[in-house]
Amino acid sequence: MKTRDQILESADQLFYQQGYEHTSFSDIAKAVRISRGNFYHHFKTKDEILHAVIDLRANNTRAMLEEWESGHEDPMARIRCYLQILLTNGSNISLYGCPVGTLSSELAKLDHASQGDAVGIFTLFREWLGKQFSLLGCGSDADALAMHVLAWSQGVATLVNAFPDEAFVLREVNHMCAWLQARVSDPGKAGL
Repeated sequence: MKTRDQILESADQLFYQQGYEHTSFSDIAKAVRISRGNFYHHFKTKDEILHAVIDLRANNTRAMLEEWESGHEDPMARIRCYLQILLTNGSNISLYGCPVGTLSSELAKLDHASQGDAVGIFTLFREWLGKQFSLLGCGSDADALAMHVLAWSQGVATLVNAFPDEAFVLREVNHMCAWLQARVSDPGKAGL
């Protein structure tokens, strides 16, 4: 793996675990086991690293969404893949929160210029979920339903970070899947 890629992977992990503001060049250089001089050869500023990390996360998100698209013909099954992230990444979410949500929140508090770029990852999920709801025949409600799913999953991620409880996450994912089934089976009955 190239040094630049190692720096990005380490920075991504450290920004997630420690936060952007609390991660220094030294922390990243130490994790990659390179000198600060070699580090500066690849990135001159911490903001350059942040921008590259956001791009990396966005690209990884696009690849994951494409994998779900190609792996499941049924839009409902695709949405369930999204919901399952809470279970798949449960141990990290309980320790550090949602990687997208925590970074967006931190950058908003810092009034950082890259906050909009971080929110762009949420936009990828929003548009993708909206597309799936459209394919399920939800018409003009598709975007509102996408936002509802995003809000619900972010709420679960926040609460499990505050109150680590695997049973809670499993219950909520099951509730979301049941709501999804009811919403699609009888659109008037399940509401938003």
